[in-house]
Amino acid sequence: MKLTDVCMAIAVAVIWGMGFIIAKAAMSHFSPILLMALRFTLTAFCLIWFFRPPIGLYKNLFWISLVSAAIQYSLTFNGVNGIDASTAGLLVQLEVPFGLIMAWLFLGDRITIKQVIGIIVAFLGAVLIIGEPKLSGDLVYAFMVIGGAFTWSVGQIMIKRLGSIGGFKLITGVAIFAAPQLFIASWLFESNQLQQIQTANLPAWSAVAYLGLIMTALGYALWYRLLGLYTVNQVMPFLLLLPVTSVIGGIIFLGESLTIKITIGGLMALAGVALITIQRSPFKAIKQT
Repeated sequence: MKLTDVCMAIAVAVIWGMGFIIAKAAMSHFSPILLMALRFTLTAFCLIWFFRPPIGLYKNLFWISLVSAAIQYSLTFNGVNGIDASTAGLLVQLEVPFGLIMAWLFLGDRITIKQVIGIIVAFLGAVLIIGEPKLSGDLVYAFMVIGGAFTWSVGQIMIKRLGSIGGFKLITGVAIFAAPQLFIASWLFESNQLQQIQTANLPAWSAVAYLGLIMTALGYALWYRLLGLYTVNQVMPFLLLLPVTSVIGGIIFLGESLTIKITIGGLMALAGVALITIQRSPFKAIKQT
């Protein structure tokens, strides 16, 4: 990979990893689902003028948004609200083994022995994390994050079956439907939404701007550019930096700390994901069309 593309891949991991830290801080004012609703509203408003998805796919996009955005982000960020962002950043890596299993079950993708070992190691790491006494009173939040990771993998299967419509059109379509779905979910499960919006200060709105424009729009813009130039197996390993960013960010900006058990479990989860994503065979770059 070119040095500029390597820097771009690192930037994506850092942008997404810091999203957990910024969202955690923003949830001191906004409730989790409302925060996600505002995030996708901003994303949709900024992208719809340039990347409008085909009307014929709206029905499919509605269900994809419900699963991969509304349900997934409600679970994940309610979980993040209840446990350390650094711990959540480690647990969310279960998206990778869950995704591999779902692709094997529903798309017929092959799984190598090394990947099976990676899946086992990743899940053992997660078991070690949730077995930490520090989380004994917050296990429901840890399982929300894990549930979000599983729901993400289901959403990816739905996206795969949708076919190629272009990354930005997909993001725009998901945002268009996810925003109202999340507002409805917030109305059902949360309260004081108008008060939260009316009393939000500049840091709170800055967090919404980061989540909607930097984490979602810019992050995926860089990600899909990389996927247009290189194979998935070349760029996926860079996302191992995502939980590292979350852990470092949580310690520096939120004053979080990691226990030995969570650290070991996190390293095992990352090792498992590395076994799944890092391939030894050489890859050729894919030219962007």
